[in-house]
Amino acid sequence: MPELPEVETIARTLAPCLEGRAVAGVTVLNKGTWQGGIRPGLVCAEGPRPVTGTGRRGKLLLVRLAPPAAPDGVTALAFHLKMTGRLFVYPPHTEPGPHTRVVVELDDGQRLFFDDARKFGYARAVNPAELESWPFWQKLGPEPLELDEAAFARLFAGRSAAIKALLLDQTVIAGIGNIYADESLFRAGIRPSVPGGSLGADRLAALRRALVGVLEESIMACGSSIRDYRTARGDAGSFQNSFRVYGRGGKACVNCGRALRQERIAGRATVYCPRCQPLR
Repeated sequence: MPELPEVETIARTLAPCLEGRAVAGVTVLNKGTWQGGIRPGLVCAEGPRPVTGTGRRGKLLLVRLAPPAAPDGVTALAFHLKMTGRLFVYPPHTEPGPHTRVVVELDDGQRLFFDDARKFGYARAVNPAELESWPFWQKLGPEPLELDEAAFARLFAGRSAAIKALLLDQTVIAGIGNIYADESLFRAGIRPSVPGGSLGADRLAALRRALVGVLEESIMACGSSIRDYRTARGDAGSFQNSFRVYGRGGKACVNCGRALRQERIAGRATVYCPRCQPLR
């Protein structure tokens, strides 16, 4: 599943494609892909809606729209890519493909397709009231790139769950998945199974630095492409070439040469170095 760096990259590469454009209509080709209480036909109830930018909240991609005249008007289109979701802008008259689930018509005839081979992703229109009633949005934890050391440490205080499980919990901290949890814990020298509440301020500060560093490096590399992920330009990311532990179970540690171990934590394959990430 695309994580914070991949969704951030898609938002950044999609922005130039939508700059100066307006949403003229939304067509849903797979009923299960559209969620929420706002019907597709209501997106443009006031006419074409100018796009003001793109953004991200956790792993959710947002296409922001100009403020509506009506208080209940749509303020953004939200897309959760899940495993295989993709967003591309195509020329006018381009026909949807076999995996196209939502078509967003632009005012110049171009078409934004939300393709999703496995149908796990979803789209929805949102306004302030919709966001207030959307449990997923309301429960999202803070953004990791916006936290100072004290705020980051408070997230884990008194928690007995493994630090890897807490990093994956989107209600604790938003946007982090398996890749960046493993990579940041390795850089911080922290065993993934250690209870989050047992980590002192110095180790949590090291974890925050490692996490921010990993996320920023991956964004600079346009994310990690392992299977399906592509940017809105159709390019692959390259951070997978910098993995130090993720997907490398049994291989030699890049720091000490010892074989990396793999086990399951929070239901996810977890790779770490028993020497560089000791139990303390």
